[in-house]
Amino acid sequence: MDVDSTIRTYPDIAGRAFGNIGRNVASILMYTELYMVVTGFLILEGDNLHNLFPDMELTIGGLTIGGRESFIMIVALVILPSVWVDSLSLLSYVSASGVLASAIILVSIFWVGAADGIGFHHKGELLNWSGIPSAASLYAFCYCAHPVFPTVYTSMKKRHHFSKVLFLCFLCSTICYSSMAIFGYTMFGSNVKSQITLNLPLQKLSSKIAIYTTLVNPVAKYALMLMPVVNATESWLPGYNKRRSVKLLIRATLVASTVIFALAVPFFAHLMSLVGAFLSITASIIVPCLCYLKISGFHRVGEVVSIVAVVLLSVLVVIFGTYTSLEQIIKDTSAGL
Repeated sequence: MDVDSTIRTYPDIAGRAFGNIGRNVASILMYTELYMVVTGFLILEGDNLHNLFPDMELTIGGLTIGGRESFIMIVALVILPSVWVDSLSLLSYVSASGVLASAIILVSIFWVGAADGIGFHHKGELLNWSGIPSAASLYAFCYCAHPVFPTVYTSMKKRHHFSKVLFLCFLCSTICYSSMAIFGYTMFGSNVKSQITLNLPLQKLSSKIAIYTTLVNPVAKYALMLMPVVNATESWLPGYNKRRSVKLLIRATLVASTVIFALAVPFFAHLMSLVGAFLSITASIIVPCLCYLKISGFHRVGEVVSIVAVVLLSVLVVIFGTYTSLEQIIKDTSAGL
């Protein structure tokens, strides 16, 4: 990127390596991943709100809608006005508060275990071999921000600090993820749910702080994360995308489609596992490695062998992780019918 100033985004790098095909593949991976993540936000909101208000139901025209489904639709309606806004500078600052929110959630959950009677003495199955594909997929999902690195780099005033910023981000993320995993395992053992907030005792103040902070965070981030998908969709209609009515319709349709997806596949852990296995690993590991080999050439044998090994291992995770995630989604969907 320092050599070629025209390269500013992740698709630009893929385009430099593999032409328009590479650019299109990288764009599809990015937009699909963002779309699936915001769908996961709605599922997360529905699960936690239903946990707080289990008796909630809506009756419309004689049709009774369950609590979880009702909350997903209500949250989508609350979020919709933010998606209609073109200038998201205010939301970007709110979204940046996610770091503080993560710290609050972590401290609150620790307080539940240390001071509210849960303790850290539960045990479960330490190593579950059948769960390795899902675990690897979820692990990949946690570190799936690689496609935004080029954009972050080009937006920095002091680009020579990029490596330090990257290291600090990964360090903080690793500490947060590891701590949450340890808390979940030692507090609830094998009974820990896909979202640890669903295990928390609702009558405790610290639990309420963790749950409500978890609820606010996705609402603030939804519009920002969906906006690249919105811009790409609007670009397909160059003759109409300047009309306000068309833009409102496109954005409302995208939000409605995520609601339908969330209602059809309401399994947060399995969906995020699928995103991690199929999209995150492909976009964050496989494509960057192939782009690097293509652009830099095959000069250092040891480096090439290492990169090829990483790609092959990643392909295995994609295959087994995707298969396992789809199998679990189909199984749970069939059980719910």
